[in-house]
Amino acid sequence: MTTEDTTMRDIEAAMALQHSGDLDGARLRFSEIWEVIASDGDPFHRCVLAHYMADLQPDPRDELVWDLRALDAAASVTDQRAKQHDSSLAIRGFYPSLHLNLAADYHKLADTTQARTHLAQAQEHLDALNDDAYGHGIRSAMQRLADQLADESAAAPMDEGRGMNATGTASGPLRSGSRAWPGT
Repeated sequence: MTTEDTTMRDIEAAMALQHSGDLDGARLRFSEIWEVIASDGDPFHRCVLAHYMADLQPDPRDELVWDLRALDAAASVTDQRAKQHDSSLAIRGFYPSLHLNLAADYHKLADTTQARTHLAQAQEHLDALNDDAYGHGIRSAMQRLADQLADESAAAPMDEGRGMNATGTASGPLRSGSRAWPGT
């Protein structure tokens, strides 16, 4: 008999608030849970919470911080731990989404170099995605971002030192799509 994962239950309840449109309530609940797990909590919990908390950030710099936390925590998650939550999960399958979200964050912040770097890292893990709605959604979002970066590059040469285009303006943000992971 397995022990109930009360922390994951709490994270899922906060996710339900988020999906129902109660963004302030979700942000508050995620923050409360984070206070408990941040320093030495289960990396799986930290990864999932940070991944979803990123979507709740109105400032793209804060979104980047949370997405970096999710990626950092994922590095400590084992497949065995992921499978404790859902037997179909493998941690490698998280990486396309984690890197795609970082690429989108950097794109919003007009750091084209980092956006391309993380998009390439997301593409390196495409084989970890199943041929299902989730996998198709991630692949589609990756293609949209790749197309947008290519269009922007063709439209205006980038000043790589500042991450701005030749006119000194940053392009608009790209949402990477739903952060829903299988099993969460």
